[in-house]
Amino acid sequence: MKPELQRRIQRYGWDKAAEYYENCWQEQLKPAHDLLLEVSNIQRHEHIIDIAAGTGLITFRMAEKIGPLGQILATDISDEMVKIGNQLTLIGGFETVKFERMDAEHLLCDDEKFDLATCALGLMYFPDPDASLAEMFRVLKPGGRAVTAVWGSRKKCGWAEIFPIVDARVNTDVCPMFFNLGESEVLKYPFENAGFKNITLSRIETKLIYTSDEEACTASFMGGPVAMAYSRFDEVTKEEAQKEYLKSIKPFKTENGYEIPGEFVICSGIKP
Repeated sequence: MKPELQRRIQRYGWDKAAEYYENCWQEQLKPAHDLLLEVSNIQRHEHIIDIAAGTGLITFRMAEKIGPLGQILATDISDEMVKIGNQLTLIGGFETVKFERMDAEHLLCDDEKFDLATCALGLMYFPDPDASLAEMFRVLKPGGRAVTAVWGSRKKCGWAEIFPIVDARVNTDVCPMFFNLGESEVLKYPFENAGFKNITLSRIETKLIYTSDEEACTASFMGGPVAMAYSRFDEVTKEEAQKEYLKSIKPFKTENGYEIPGEFVICSGIKP
């Protein structure tokens, strides 16, 4: 898939997902967010760029740590995510936070501006992860840290069939390289290529809890990366896709809903 097409799919796809994303995924992604924040070791007064920030699931948690003299620029490729993020900023009174629409591979920021760059579960969607890590490196001060989280190995993520189920009904792959960065130690390579040192990698396994078929399907089809493709399906196709997906996660069905296995990988590096 051409990079520009992939970016356009991601931009408008996440516009579609924005309404559902936070409610569908906040608890399910919390283990990855918790570990990313722990590894980030955020200090008061730091300046942070949060890339692919979505609606701010980790942004606002970081804002509570930096104090009134810190600053966070939260970026996302989706206009709707940025719109919701700025609304939540106003509602919460977060004067140190600003959301802007920005391409992760072309950050509109000065060199050596930030102490920390974070990217929580966004790197898998970028056409060129190496370019995005190079941009993080560029905008960090010497001694600055980059911390990213991605989904882990495909075989450890029980919801992974969502992609071939949707791809079978559209003309292009939705996320052709989604699980690549989560395999083995692959995520270290773009860090090394960008020039980071003291690179560390850790992974955790978790369970995605959903209380019903409807909740599981809403999260996967309407609150995630396949939202745009799914929105174009007619009602019959939507029903068929949901039935196929529910069949794929049937092994994880419990008396109270679903406990779907998942894996996250967190990688960090320091700019010399």
